Amino acid sequence: MGVGWDERAPGVLRLPSGRLVRGRGLRAELDPEEVRPTYGVYLLGHEPPEVPWETRWLKWPDFRLPADKDLARRVLTEVWERAADPAERVEVACRGGRGRTGTALACIAVLDGVPAAEAVEFVRRAYDSRAVETPWQRSYVGRFGD
Repeated sequence: MGVGWDERAPGVLRLPSGRLVRGRGLRAELDPEEVRPTYGVYLLGHEPPEVPWETRWLKWPDFRLPADKDLARRVLTEVWERAADPAERVEVACRGGRGRTGTALACIAVLDGVPAAEAVEFVRRAYDSRAVETPWQRSYVGRFGD
């Protein structure tokens, strides 16, 4: 059985329910000593490189919104559901780890009960102060609870 994320580790976001999800920028190499995810969702405009853990690619161009919003809702719901298992180490990542990743984390926070109008601020406070970079990403989060 695996061990979940250490909530003090960089990028790990604790949701109000206690679930832990790690956000990360793929631009930075993983430290060889760093704990690996058991499941990763990669928000990129192109297919991500192969890694030795289970992954899902969500087509999401830089500074934009997901190409398929219905699929995005399903994938982000799966992230939220899998994070309920304390042995899972679920991560969400894009190239820089702020815009798309922050937007996805804010949507996951909405699924966890954070009001949509407060989700961007929640993620900026708990994950990265510059998360959710564009006005349309903020608007997407605001509508995610509908």
